[in-house]
Amino acid sequence: MSTTSPVSAPRTARQRARLELTAEIKATARRHLADNGSSGLSLRAIARELGMASSAIYRYFPSRDELLTALIVDAYDAVGAAAEQADAEQPRASIERRWMAATGAIRHWALGDPHEYALIYGSPVPGYRAPQDTIDPATRVTLVLLRIARDGVDGGTIRTGTRPAPIPRSVRDDLARIRDVAPDVPDEVLLRTLAVWAQLFGSISLELFGHTHGVIEDGDGFFELLMRQAMHFLIG
Repeated sequence: MSTTSPVSAPRTARQRARLELTAEIKATARRHLADNGSSGLSLRAIARELGMASSAIYRYFPSRDELLTALIVDAYDAVGAAAEQADAEQPRASIERRWMAATGAIRHWALGDPHEYALIYGSPVPGYRAPQDTIDPATRVTLVLLRIARDGVDGGTIRTGTRPAPIPRSVRDDLARIRDVAPDVPDEVLLRTLAVWAQLFGSISLELFGHTHGVIEDGDGFFELLMRQAMHFLIG
């Protein structure tokens, strides 16, 4: 009996054309994000630029919110993939190298795609409510950091046994949900992980949105120093 996996049927010309036009619509939308911001995204303007009838674009994205969701998922997947690849390229036992590689990859992606970063980590889009489809892509980066913390605890690199500040019951409930993906990480380490997660994205946002202009000249060196200090804090 053959165990060979079935080969997927080749896409039809119509399917390929639809995929290509969908990609072109999203690429055009990203340019509009750069020019007008997320709140100024318009399906009619995109259709006009592509030479499409305004009614035709709705066959691909029935509403502005559905296009925004597609762009948000793509952005989360892109930064998540960058962090995952950078982490995977380092020795598993080297928590510090994994941390520095992953955080550096996240910043590199953000500086290269600032408008997509702003879409997912900037101000909420007025009137837009993110659907369930965005949750899994949004957690990819966080899962990389949690895996580094978990492996650090398992390998003894990250210290445990310290007494954190009193944790409110509501926060303990939040930590319990996080523990589903990091079952052996104690509360004290989860809190430290969340603290360095906040520092990571806070420092990138300050830089990307111009708040360090005229204050920090060596952005690369400053970010590396912050992440090394964050790593020492995480280790405990």
